[in-house]
Amino acid sequence: MGRKRIRDIRNEELIEATVIAVHRRGYSVVTMAEIAREAGASAASINYYFGSKEGLMEATMRHLLNKLKQAMIREYATATTPRERLYAVMNANFDDTLFEVAQCSLWMQFWASAPYSQRLSRLHRINRHRVRSHFLAELRRLLPAEGVETARQALQCYMDGVWLQAAQSDGPLDPTKARLAAHRVVDLVIS
Repeated sequence: MGRKRIRDIRNEELIEATVIAVHRRGYSVVTMAEIAREAGASAASINYYFGSKEGLMEATMRHLLNKLKQAMIREYATATTPRERLYAVMNANFDDTLFEVAQCSLWMQFWASAPYSQRLSRLHRINRHRVRSHFLAELRRLLPAEGVETARQALQCYMDGVWLQAAQSDGPLDPTKARLAAHRVVDLVIS
């Protein structure tokens, strides 16, 4: 693996600062100056790298979506049955690298902002389609056709609900417990 470029390091610092600042203040009110201050940078550097606050939010969500993709790849690598692949979807969504309060908060604010931004809406659709297709592919192997969509909705709503609760949490989250609980929900839905 090659060395990281200064630009890539700076982008990551600004993205991490965005997660923290948006969690603390909220996407609609946080300013680029506050995000820059959190990163020890200037608002001009955000404009230089991302063009706008919306561009920074898009880059931040792409970063988190990439984390989710990497978690999915890791989880799918060892899953061999439809049930294990459903567990893999849940495991990836409650991965240690994603399931923490500030990131859950950012995701919730992203979902709330997406309908009002073409750029964010596109990312939202891609993510929802990906999760939907993963669930449907496995549920079709396990359930009668008439139960598949209801089961998919139940799993997706469960996952979203846990993320919403996590975003409002006052303390640290336990991804291991979240994954185990998600496995129990999968078992209930497909039994």
